[in-house]
Amino acid sequence: MPSQTFTFPAVVNERAARVVATGVAALGVVVLVTGRHWLTALLAVGFLLRVIAGPRLSPLGLLATHVVAPRLGPAIPTAGPPKRFAQAIGLVVTATAAVAGLGFGLVVLPTVLIAVLVFCAVLESAIGWCAGCFVFARLMEWGLIPEETCAACANLALAPR
Repeated sequence: MPSQTFTFPAVVNERAARVVATGVAALGVVVLVTGRHWLTALLAVGFLLRVIAGPRLSPLGLLATHVVAPRLGPAIPTAGPPKRFAQAIGLVVTATAAVAGLGFGLVVLPTVLIAVLVFCAVLESAIGWCAGCFVFARLMEWGLIPEETCAACANLALAPR
C-alpha cells in the first residue's frame, strides 16, 4: 500500500481546520505585536507542511486533529481541496512576507500581509468562513478549476460560500 504521508485528505474536519486557523491567527498577532518577523518564516513552513501533507507533518495540524478538535465534539466533515487551496494561499502570503521582511528588510509589506492573514484566519476560526475556500468555489464556478478536482464540492452543502 502506498504511503499516505504526502497526500492531502479528500475530507477534513472543519473543527480541526478552525483550530489551525486559531493557531495561525495567534502566531500572526504575535508577529504584529512584537515585530518578530522571523516568526513569519515559521508560519510559512507550517503552511508548506500542511499543503504537501495535510495535518500529518505540521505540529499545529497534529495538535488540532489529535488533541484539540476531538475535545470540541464530533468531526464536521468538509471537502479537502478548498482547504488545501486556502493553505496554499497562506503559504504564498507568508512566504512573500518572510522574503520581503527577512530578505529585503521591508517592514510595511510584511506587516500588511500578516495583518490580512490574521484577519482571514480570525474569520475562519470565529465564524467558519474560509476566504481561500470562497475563492476556490468561485474559480470552480468560472471553470478555472475543473469539477473533478473536488467531487464533494458539487454537493452544495459542502461547497464553501
